Amino acid sequence: MNRIVMVLFLNLLGFYAYAQNPSNMINPDDKQVEDTTGKRDLIGIGFSVLHIHIKKPPRIKGKRVYYSLLPLASSLPGGGNALITSTTAGFYLGNRRHTYLSNITFSPGTNFKGEFNLPFRSNIWSEGNGWNFQGDTRYTIYPQYTWGIGGDRPESDKILIRSSYVRFYQNALKRIRPYLLAGLGYNLDYHIHLRPDIDSINLPAYTKYGYGTANNSNSFSSGVSFNLLYDTRNNSINPLPGIYAAVTYRANPSFLGSREFWHSLYLDFRKYIPFDGEASGGSGQNVLAVWAYYWTVMGSHAPYLDLPAIGWDAYQRSGRGFYTGRYMGNSLFYVETEYRRDITDDGLFGFVVFTNLNVVSEPDTHQYSYLHPAVGTGLRIKFNKHSATNVAMDIAFSNEYTGLYFNLGEAF
Repeated sequence: MNRIVMVLFLNLLGFYAYAQNPSNMINPDDKQVEDTTGKRDLIGIGFSVLHIHIKKPPRIKGKRVYYSLLPLASSLPGGGNALITSTTAGFYLGNRRHTYLSNITFSPGTNFKGEFNLPFRSNIWSEGNGWNFQGDTRYTIYPQYTWGIGGDRPESDKILIRSSYVRFYQNALKRIRPYLLAGLGYNLDYHIHLRPDIDSINLPAYTKYGYGTANNSNSFSSGVSFNLLYDTRNNSINPLPGIYAAVTYRANPSFLGSREFWHSLYLDFRKYIPFDGEASGGSGQNVLAVWAYYWTVMGSHAPYLDLPAIGWDAYQRSGRGFYTGRYMGNSLFYVETEYRRDITDDGLFGFVVFTNLNVVSEPDTHQYSYLHPAVGTGLRIKFNKHSATNVAMDIAFSNEYTGLYFNLGEAF
């Protein structure tokens, strides 16, 4: 079954990525330069209310930085709350007619009781999109729930586990054809002092998984990745009509420090379908976004906390309506659709409605036996019209959980 899903996904990726005319995938050159005439955002409203007047600096090849900042609170597994500040900086490293928007995100959070999360992510496009540099660096001390492997574990089975976590991912991709890039990367996952919140729980017995689960143990994965990327979006913060398709194969050999050799395959496909406003060159957003990914460790012995799990994707944006890590297995398939539309003509307010579905492989049969759907809706408020950054406020429902989500930028 895993092989069938992988083949279907690769065929879908290839069909969309190469059978389309690339000129239809991004705005033509005369649409690439920002046009914010008549648009409003929270930054502009704030300056107007406070009577702040800032003289715009001279434009130098479009190289201006557009900042967005959002303080918010979030509940923690096991109880308590954390204060999180999400900061996004969008900028161009070349003429925006030929260069995609780069962005850097820093979202530190803490509960002021010794637990914190320090994630720093970057997606950098060189002038003319000749190179793409992707980075994900984190240091985290937060508890998390786990339910074990498979799609049929009841919600009441959850236990709280604690550890410190260090992640260091860096990829460099070079353009080999228009919109198509290939490159290498280094990936490190280090889980330190893994232990259940209740000392009497034996993690290997609970998870029925023998790799990276010993109480009070560490797991260390160090590997190289081989990456293919096809991307026709010129703004990943708030994607315009286009396509994103990525293939990542990761190998973790023992000579790089991994205790067990394991490897994984991650296939990610996204398509943004415009309706009247976008398709006719109008300024209002009216887009259907589709996202699907398939993630598998290909039968190898990955440490428990490195297994595919809902919400553990690269940017931790999948699975709205589920606890992070609620379903995990050797393989995971996920699909989501979201309709996005402006409410006001000035682009200040908008809304989304979405639905998603995930399924994981079972530990014994390796079959996909249990489907897990969720639905939701959300409000969008334009924070920075120059980078098209929205404040996203969503509510999502599944049969076990209701979640509230606050972010800068779209989920995908």
